[in-house]
Amino acid sequence: MQIAFFTETFLPKVDGIVTRLTRTVEHLVAAGDDVLVFCPEGAPSSYCGAQVMGIPAVPLPLYPELKLALPRPVVAEAIDRFQADVIHVVNPAILGLGGIWLAKTKAIPLVASYHTHLPKYLEHYGLGMLEPLLWELLKAAHNQASLNLCTSTAMVQELSERGIHNIDLWQRGVDTDAFHPRLASDQRRQQLFGPHQEGDPLLLYVGRLSAEKQIESILPVLTALPRARLALVGDGPHRQQLEQTFAGTATRFVGYLRGEDLAGAYASADAFLFPSSTETLGLVLLEAMAAGCPVVAANRGGIPDIVTDGENGCLYDPDQDNGLIMATRRLLMQREGRQQMRTAAREEAERWGWGAATAQLRGYYQQVVGRGWCPLPSPLERC
Repeated sequence: MQIAFFTETFLPKVDGIVTRLTRTVEHLVAAGDDVLVFCPEGAPSSYCGAQVMGIPAVPLPLYPELKLALPRPVVAEAIDRFQADVIHVVNPAILGLGGIWLAKTKAIPLVASYHTHLPKYLEHYGLGMLEPLLWELLKAAHNQASLNLCTSTAMVQELSERGIHNIDLWQRGVDTDAFHPRLASDQRRQQLFGPHQEGDPLLLYVGRLSAEKQIESILPVLTALPRARLALVGDGPHRQQLEQTFAGTATRFVGYLRGEDLAGAYASADAFLFPSSTETLGLVLLEAMAAGCPVVAANRGGIPDIVTDGENGCLYDPDQDNGLIMATRRLLMQREGRQQMRTAAREEAERWGWGAATAQLRGYYQQVVGRGWCPLPSPLERC
């Protein structure tokens, strides 16, 4: 197949969407498909055999890491040369709207996928009053597609309730070879967390340092557990404020890690804390679990699809006072139970490979290309 992606987020940015897209592209190309990616400028001109076309873009004022690219005639010309069988728009925004328009005007089957819970982000940037308007815009964009894919059952249900049609579930994936418990080491623990005593709880967060991730809610955990040490891996627009918030605590801002350094960070921590309540899935949770690191996470969005409370991690109600503190304590106090959680976390991650997720996606493409939209059994029923 000839598959064209339109995405507002791609390399060199580092986040869960980019991870899913790059792994998907790798497996599609390996399966013999031709892939063309339209994304904001700054990406390499090719990736694992796929063509990549960077489009001039401007940074989003509230979030400079996110760039908005305006569609232009060269995009339409490239689509004509490529002769796409299907267009897949990832998180339709400005560039994505261009993909939707091209799909409609050129009668190319259209798939859209929902990865970022943007309406819920607004309240963290003082724009909560715009949430109803944004839902209407998202509904108008997504309902142009023959198929809309979500990455968790919670998002399938919410988008359906919001009036978005033709929805199905795109299963999760993780690289269980790259992320593995064998990469744990005392040396990495020292590098991540600094000097510490045996028995000090070593807590890890990996992801964007941005307002919607609610990282400040980890601070009371450090107060309640004075021997705990925290490593924040990643970067983002909220870093300077977070450095002020966590000043005077045993917190280290590590910056971005990649490859074996990132996998080793997961494997070497005692617990992975993920307080965000706006996640459509949370791929970093699967990476942590693949590395055998038990997680403490908010019981919201797509997270319960991954984490089973008391089995492979601990969930808490983000609206409950001290919920994160109590869940972290619950995990850390169970020395034998924590080892069982590590094993269970790894076993859960082993169920989800990128090969299977991409094979499922190719099946969706073939269905849309070959037979048009045909209603599928509800993913909520299948799960």
